[in-house]
Amino acid sequence: MRNIMLFIAVAVFSLSNVSAQERDKGVIEIIPYLGYSSFFLNGDEVEQLDSRASLSFGVKGDYYFNDRWSLRSGLTYDAMGASVPKSDLKLDYLNIPVNVNWHFGSTRKWNLNFGVTPGFLMKADIDGDDVKDFYKSFQLGISYGIGYKLEISESFSLLFDSQGFFGVTNILEESDNFTRLNAGSNLNIGGVFTF
Repeated sequence: MRNIMLFIAVAVFSLSNVSAQERDKGVIEIIPYLGYSSFFLNGDEVEQLDSRASLSFGVKGDYYFNDRWSLRSGLTYDAMGASVPKSDLKLDYLNIPVNVNWHFGSTRKWNLNFGVTPGFLMKADIDGDDVKDFYKSFQLGISYGIGYKLEISESFSLLFDSQGFFGVTNILEESDNFTRLNAGSNLNIGGVFTF
């Protein structure tokens, strides 16, 4: 029993003394992640549409300008669209977020990010029927989020974050004063590799 208590005390002491998350200029972090997403459509005649839940994944990276600010970008695969009664409108995008990331707290483990996200339509279907011709191949959105890093070692951490997206461009190819925009959010977990 005494050995178990000693082990727990050493483990707690080690975790509490893990070095701060402060980063120097030029440090790069690579973050592969997996998440749960929920997206919906904003705009005209969307009252009968529900959100579409799915998995999202990708790889992001942070380039640090100093210990408080970094530029975050990467490639993300997001399942957007909506659920309609007995079917789903599946709009799958390859997104490229370009966000400014502010690291805060005494050890810089928290972060807020915001910026723009251009997206490219990869797939559009309703119940297996291709409807890609009805949607624009490009969209632009505002992205934002908050996250927390749990440091495991000097070069590896776990990132828990929530990211939001609000489309600002109409996704419909033939709109004629009819607007549809993607919007939604992700809850993610990722591995942070520091170089």
